[in-house]
Amino acid sequence: MTDQLPHPLSPQDCLVAVMIAVSLSDESIRTSELVRIQAAVNHLPIFGDYDIDRMNLTAQTVFDLFSEEDGLDALFGLVRDNLPERLFETAYALACDVAAADGRILETELRLLEEIRYELNIDRLHAAAIERGARARHMKA
Repeated sequence: MTDQLPHPLSPQDCLVAVMIAVSLSDESIRTSELVRIQAAVNHLPIFGDYDIDRMNLTAQTVFDLFSEEDGLDALFGLVRDNLPERLFETAYALACDVAAADGRILETELRLLEEIRYELNIDRLHAAAIERGARARHMKA
C-alpha cells in the first residue's frame, strides 16, 4: 500500500499513477499502453527530473489500491493531495493518451476517464479538447 513509499507521492508519481490506473481499468495492461506510459515518462518535460525507479513502486501502489473496495477513491485522494491543481489537465491528457494508445477506448476506460474529469474538476470544454487531441494523435491510417 501507500505506506511502502519512502516519501509521499511526487507530482510525477501522481501522473504515473493516473496513467497506470487507466491502463488497469479494463483489468488488462496492453503493451501499447505500457509503451505510451514509458514514452511519456522518457520524453515529457514534466518528467525531466523524475526518478524512474519510482515507477515500479508507484505501479505497485496502484495495483494494491485497485485490489481494495474503495481503492479508486483512495487513489483520487492521493492524487488530489499530491498533484498541484495546475497539473490536473496534464493528468487528464496523459490518461486520455493511455486510453487511446491501442486504437480503441473501452467502456471501462471511458468510465474511468469520466471519473477523472469529475475528481479533478476538469472543465467539460477543456476535456473535450484534450480528448480530441488524444484521438488525433492515436489515429490509424
